[in-house]
Amino acid sequence: MKSKIFLMASAIAVLSSCNEAENSKTPTTDTTQTNTAATADKYLQQPLVSNIYTADPSAHVFNGRIYVYPSHDTATGTPQNDNGDHFNMMDYHILSMDAVGSKVTDHGVALHIKDIPWAGRQLWAPDAAFANGTYYLYFPVKDKQDVFRIGVATSKTPEGPFTAEKEPIKGSYSIDPCVFKDDDGSYYMYFGGIWGGQLQRWNNNKYDSAGKLRQPNELAILPRVAKLSADMKSFAGPVKEIKVVDSAGNLYKEKDNDRRFFEAAWMHKYNGKYYFSYSTGDTHNIVYAIGDSPTGPFTYKGILLAPVEGWTNHHSIIEKDGKWYLFYHDIQLSGKTHLRNVKVTELKYNADGTIATVHSQK
Repeated sequence: MKSKIFLMASAIAVLSSCNEAENSKTPTTDTTQTNTAATADKYLQQPLVSNIYTADPSAHVFNGRIYVYPSHDTATGTPQNDNGDHFNMMDYHILSMDAVGSKVTDHGVALHIKDIPWAGRQLWAPDAAFANGTYYLYFPVKDKQDVFRIGVATSKTPEGPFTAEKEPIKGSYSIDPCVFKDDDGSYYMYFGGIWGGQLQRWNNNKYDSAGKLRQPNELAILPRVAKLSADMKSFAGPVKEIKVVDSAGNLYKEKDNDRRFFEAAWMHKYNGKYYFSYSTGDTHNIVYAIGDSPTGPFTYKGILLAPVEGWTNHHSIIEKDGKWYLFYHDIQLSGKTHLRNVKVTELKYNADGTIATVHSQK
């Protein structure tokens, strides 16, 4: 969700319509603009809601109902830059529906940045979990020193409102938390994002404000995982790196940017295997890797979601009523890379456990 806008000529060609829209006057309201039916016909699916801009959908099934925890994009007029400052989100709205294709409810503001004591700016992609009779909302936001940390807020209902803890999770950093419950009841948090997500500033879990991105021939920066404590508000042990490897067991280098991790981690389990999926960022794919343990290593398998309209690509995967679904976003409603809209489509597995690539446009 986030990160840096790729300004090289090749990316400008891919995103020409988006960039043209970015150069127009930015509206100050949060009202979306729906394209004509003729334009809409080119898309595989239509936005879940059009009253607000939504992105980075983390979907879950709670009490038999689908709840979606997205980012809430707003047109704040913040200048666009390589660190993603124009992704200047202020709050979260939670969406829900009985089933895919049914009426979608926008439950309104579930958490606002002004109600997070330690927050500075930019509420980016969240996730949620249920345990201990409580719903937990996990969110990345820059603290008052402009460093991304991950916070947690609680509610007795899945739609909120949520009350934030007074401090971020100790030992947390960077962006895009994804919380996964394994079959034994253990919970794990996956997180991290390079470029605007600041993961390059963290080595051995220590912060270096001068930390740099890797060079093409250097090993790529790895995503992170931590096991959650029983209270769901702290880490049970140290944050660890997750190895994503090729079929020969080799780690990827930064130049392998069509396969290496960039941001937007998601974990799900299918037929006893762990599927770790993520965005490649500047090459705009959602890809996936498969492993035998929730902490890896994971072997790269292929592209799950081909590039969508807009610079970012961010997703989640759930099972509901015997079918699997992929939630994602694009920029159909606005044409602007920081004003996105959430969508959903069915996900298909092949007989060997690989996933059929989804193309968001017809």
